[in-house]
Amino acid sequence: AKKWINIRKSYGNFYKVPRNQTKLTIMLENLGMNYDGRPHCGLDDSKNIARIAIRMLQDGCDLRVNERIHGGQLMTVSSSAPLEGAPAPQMPRYRN
Repeated sequence: AKKWINIRKSYGNFYKVPRNQTKLTIMLENLGMNYDGRPHCGLDDSKNIARIAIRMLQDGCDLRVNERIHGGQLMTVSSSAPLEGAPAPQMPRYRN
């Protein structure tokens, strides 16, 4: 992967919280969620990060690529940069 969404960075920017408030357990707690699974288990961490991303989308966040590797260097992608690739995933709509 050469481009990705850093959820910690997106979370901090969207909810206007300092970097020390973007640890996984703190983000979950601030969103009223509990950590599901075993801490530091890659699969469980991924599932919890996905829950945060879903909540951010529900709250109106426009998740965009915000980091990339170029020439072996980590680079921040400007939030004003045009979207590349597929559109952001949409939450399924349920009929009542």
